Parts: sequence; C-alpha cells; structure tokens
Amino acid sequence: MNIFEHRGGGVILLSFVAAFTLTIIPLPDVLKSLCPEFVTLTLVYWCMALPNRIGLGKAWIAGLFLDVIRDTLLGQHALALTLVTFFVLQLHQRIRVFPLWQQAISVGFLVLIQVALVLWIKGIMGEKTDIWLALLPVLTTSLFWPPVFLLMRYLRRYYQVS
Repeated sequence: MNIFEHRGGGVILLSFVAAFTLTIIPLPDVLKSLCPEFVTLTLVYWCMALPNRIGLGKAWIAGLFLDVIRDTLLGQHALALTLVTFFVLQLHQRIRVFPLWQQAISVGFLVLIQVALVLWIKGIMGEKTDIWLALLPVLTTSLFWPPVFLLMRYLRRYYQVS
C-alpha cells in the first residue's frame, strides 16, 4: 500500500497525545487507583479500527513512553501493551462485531492481562503492591470503553481516517 493512501495520521497521533496527557494528570492517591488505562483504550481502538496501521511496533513504542511517564522499569508496559496488541490483532474481527457492552468486557479482559503482567514484573522486582487496588483500572477502563469508542469512531469518520 502506498504511504499516500493513508489519511488522518495526525488524528491518530493526537489521540495518543491526549491519552498520554490524561495518564499524567496529577490526582489524589484515592483517585489515582481508579484512573482508567487511557493509552490502552486508545491503542485497542486503533488496532481494531485500523489493524494494518497500528501494530506491535507502535504498541511497543507507546509502552516505552508509558514506562518513561510512569517512571517504571523500562519495558514492562511495553511488553504488556505489545501482548495486548497481539491479542487485539488476532481477535479484532470478532471483537468488532460484538455489541458495545460485550466489547467493554473484552477490553476489560485485555486490560486484566496487561495489569497482571505488570504486577508479575513488579513482583519479580520485589515491589509490594496491593493487588485489589491494582485491579481497579480493569473495571474503570471497561466502563470508559463505550464513550471512548463512540468518540474515537466519530473522530475517525469525521476526519476520514483510513
């Protein structure tokens, strides 16, 4: 495919910038554990909508940025987001036909994989984490999926991103 056949790269980039910005907003400790995984939501949406443009390499780069932003071990979020992206790329045709509430459940399972992998890496490093607080983003990300999906789909159609 020719590079000039693609449209809307700026929209994709700006959506990731918005996701990273929402990730770094300072919140009180009580709300910090409730914050959804915005980068994962954005990555899952674009992998489902445009699987030929957003792939494992871009997921790895997004994960490295997330590692730097969150000041964590370099590569742990990169590995987790790459694994999530792999599953989305394998299952995107099935997930796309689900109703929105079933997509939210699927996204919840994908975020559960991401959180479990990050917790496992933190456990190997000897960090103590409260597992139940670490699992709260799975619920909030699932609840945020429908409005994020509808907003991103509107933007993709309005700007004719292909």
